[in-house]
Amino acid sequence: MHVIVKNNNVEKALRTLKRKIKKSGLLVDLKERQYYQKPSEKRREAKKRGIARMLKDKRERELKM
Repeated sequence: MHVIVKNNNVEKALRTLKRKIKKSGLLVDLKERQYYQKPSEKRREAKKRGIARMLKDKRERELKM
Protein backbone atom coordinates (compact mmCIF):
# COMPACT_ATOMS: atom_id res chain seq x y z
CA MET A 1 0.00 0.00 0.00
CA HIS A 2 1.45 3.36 -1.00
CA VAL A 3 0.58 6.92 -0.04
CA ILE A 4 2.33 9.90 -1.60
CA VAL A 5 3.06 12.85 0.68
CA LYS A 6 2.53 16.12 -1.17
CA ASN A 7 3.75 19.52 0.07
CA ASN A 8 4.98 17.99 3.36
CA ASN A 9 1.35 17.41 4.39
CA VAL A 10 1.88 14.32 6.54
CA GLU A 11 -1.48 14.60 8.32
CA LYS A 12 -3.39 14.33 5.06
CA ALA A 13 -1.22 11.39 3.98
CA LEU A 14 -1.97 9.61 7.29
CA ARG A 15 -5.71 10.13 6.83
CA THR A 16 -5.45 8.71 3.32
CA LEU A 17 -3.47 5.71 4.59
CA LYS A 18 -5.99 5.01 7.36
CA ARG A 19 -8.86 5.21 4.85
CA LYS A 20 -7.09 2.77 2.50
CA ILE A 21 -6.39 0.34 5.35
CA LYS A 22 -9.99 0.48 6.51
CA LYS A 23 -11.34 -0.10 3.00
CA SER A 24 -9.07 -3.08 2.41
CA GLY A 25 -10.19 -4.72 5.67
CA LEU A 26 -6.62 -5.19 6.85
CA LEU A 27 -7.25 -3.81 10.33
CA VAL A 28 -10.25 -6.08 10.90
CA ASP A 29 -8.21 -9.07 9.77
CA LEU A 30 -5.37 -8.22 12.14
CA LYS A 31 -7.75 -7.84 15.08
CA GLU A 32 -9.38 -11.19 14.27
CA ARG A 33 -6.01 -12.95 14.17
CA GLN A 34 -4.78 -11.41 17.42
CA TYR A 35 -6.41 -14.17 19.50
CA TYR A 36 -7.57 -17.68 18.63
CA GLN A 37 -11.29 -17.90 18.13
CA LYS A 38 -13.20 -21.15 17.91
CA PRO A 39 -15.02 -21.75 14.60
CA SER A 40 -18.39 -21.67 16.35
CA GLU A 41 -17.54 -18.25 17.83
CA LYS A 42 -16.51 -17.00 14.39
CA ARG A 43 -19.86 -18.06 12.94
CA ARG A 44 -21.74 -16.45 15.82
CA GLU A 45 -19.88 -13.15 15.37
CA ALA A 46 -20.40 -13.21 11.59
CA LYS A 47 -24.12 -13.74 12.13
CA LYS A 48 -24.23 -10.80 14.58
CA ARG A 49 -22.43 -8.55 12.09
CA GLY A 50 -24.82 -9.59 9.32
CA ILE A 51 -27.88 -8.85 11.43
CA ALA A 52 -26.46 -5.46 12.48
CA ARG A 53 -25.68 -4.61 8.84
CA MET A 54 -29.19 -5.63 7.76
CA LEU A 55 -30.82 -3.50 10.47
CA LYS A 56 -28.61 -0.53 9.56
CA ASP A 57 -29.57 -0.82 5.88
CA LYS A 58 -33.24 -1.10 6.85
CA ARG A 59 -33.02 2.07 8.99
CA GLU A 60 -31.28 3.96 6.17
CA ARG A 61 -33.97 2.91 3.67
CA GLU A 62 -36.72 4.03 6.05
CA LEU A 63 -35.08 7.43 6.53
CA LYS A 64 -34.95 8.01 2.77
CA MET A 65 -38.70 7.52 2.46
